[in-house]
Amino acid sequence: MHKLIVEFIGTFFFVLTIGLNVLNPGENASGLAPLAIGSVLMVMVYSGGHISGGHFNPAVTLGVMIRGKIRPTEVPGYMVAQVLGSVAASFVAVYFKGEAGGGGSDTFDAGRVILAELLFTFLLVFTVLNVATAKGTSGNSFYGLAIGFAVLVGAFSVGDISGAAFNPAIAVGACVMKLSSWTTLWAYLAAQFLAGTCAGYLFKAVHPGES
Repeated sequence: MHKLIVEFIGTFFFVLTIGLNVLNPGENASGLAPLAIGSVLMVMVYSGGHISGGHFNPAVTLGVMIRGKIRPTEVPGYMVAQVLGSVAASFVAVYFKGEAGGGGSDTFDAGRVILAELLFTFLLVFTVLNVATAKGTSGNSFYGLAIGFAVLVGAFSVGDISGAAFNPAIAVGACVMKLSSWTTLWAYLAAQFLAGTCAGYLFKAVHPGES
């Protein structure tokens, strides 16, 4: 249960930071939202990584399961905790901002969204597996920074294309906050879970013999 509590808390503050920086930014928008978002992920990974692994992302959880670092029976609990944390944070963000977004479906381009989410979710999950689970990087102190910067890079690179979710829990939260439309959620989930699967199997391919 302690692992699930940490996953809820980490995902909550991750999504809350996204909502407060992206939802109705107004005149004070600085264009540095990706820096805040990448930074809070780094903070939460360092805070909870030693307890739950610091996934805060169902696609990461899927990749870590394929890699063999968590049991399949743990996966549903992780994913439920992550989605609940995201939904709770989304409601809090809307409360703080006073209103939700506009829906976000007007400029949706399925091909571009799927490719952007696939590539940068893969980058994120592959980074997590290599810096936080590989024997060659065991005991390092940079894992949280690397994971946070993977999101930072993706957000700056394709934020204007897909919204830079890279995380099924965030994709659900974005719909709750009306930053994205429920009708487009399928594209995000398909791309993100496929990316997590690919990252997990590719990690095993380039690290033969690791268990």
